[in-house]
Amino acid sequence: MDTPLTRLVGVRHPVVQTGMGWVAGSRLVGATAQAGGLGILASATMTFDELAAAITETKRRTDRPFGVNLRADAEDADRRVDLLIDHGVRVASFALAPRREQIAKLKDHGILVIPSVGAVRHAEKVASWGADAVVVQGGEGGGHTGSVATTVLLPSVVDAVDIPVVAAGGFFDGRGLAAALSYGAAGIAMGTRFLLTAESTVPEEVKRRYLERDVSGTVVTDRVDGMPHRVLRTELVERLESSGRFAGAVRALRNAVRFRALTGLSPIAMVREGLAMKRGNDLTWGQVLMAANTPMLLRSGLVDGRTDTGVLASGQVVGAVDDLPTVAELVDGVVADAAAVLRANADLVLRPA
Repeated sequence: MDTPLTRLVGVRHPVVQTGMGWVAGSRLVGATAQAGGLGILASATMTFDELAAAITETKRRTDRPFGVNLRADAEDADRRVDLLIDHGVRVASFALAPRREQIAKLKDHGILVIPSVGAVRHAEKVASWGADAVVVQGGEGGGHTGSVATTVLLPSVVDAVDIPVVAAGGFFDGRGLAAALSYGAAGIAMGTRFLLTAESTVPEEVKRRYLERDVSGTVVTDRVDGMPHRVLRTELVERLESSGRFAGAVRALRNAVRFRALTGLSPIAMVREGLAMKRGNDLTWGQVLMAANTPMLLRSGLVDGRTDTGVLASGQVVGAVDDLPTVAELVDGVVADAAAVLRANADLVLRPA
């Protein structure tokens, strides 16, 4: 399919695999790129050296374009920007709005900047700063999410900006791609659907937990890190929902220590990141404290397979997914089905009553 996204990035298909922490590594990203889509490495849960190694390994697996998701408020964000420039990575994506100077530097070196947004005003802001495209995620999406449905948010953003818009939140098959294109999007981005593929490194027993869920199997909770977070409804999540704020603060402090040991961040660096997070995202100090929960609870579930001590981020589409295809089978199937839907719609004839 030829869309503004495929022309901009140089990929064959308007399908994006999102940068899911602990999930979107070189194996999944390389497979997505080889299948003709845009794969995004998740760097927020990697040390600098791990990210450098992941980029090198992805380039070994594919010679096609791929991207890296960055945290604009990370203590070493500028160093990571330089790493992408040194490796000639095609796309820099951001879960939160990058700084204006970060966008300018990346663009000066030929790297496309594609932030994710959850509101029209955020799309307008990053577009005015020079972003090349935006991913807009509606409330159906997994992980941190808003409350506005994709079917309302997507056309609003398409109307508000003049750069390509990629739709996320609620997509898992070709019908969704056809619908997004009909709304004016340039493609779709999927997380949960790519998590449930053969190349995903999530433990098989955890994948089965996802496949067992129905459409009511997710919940949006603020007890993971103080911000709305869509996850699978599990016994741990139920306990988090019923626990007091003090218990949550103690848990967050413990996870902050664990995350510091895992990443090698110094206490001073963690404080700086906390301050940047508070300023950039308008968070309370309680939310900043609880933010340490996210990487550790997700790691416990998605890497260690400990559903009793970890959380499992998920979009609402989990209830509509019942298989574990290869990435190539997934991308080819989505594009072929979308083309069939669009052809069928083109053949519709409106007749007078």
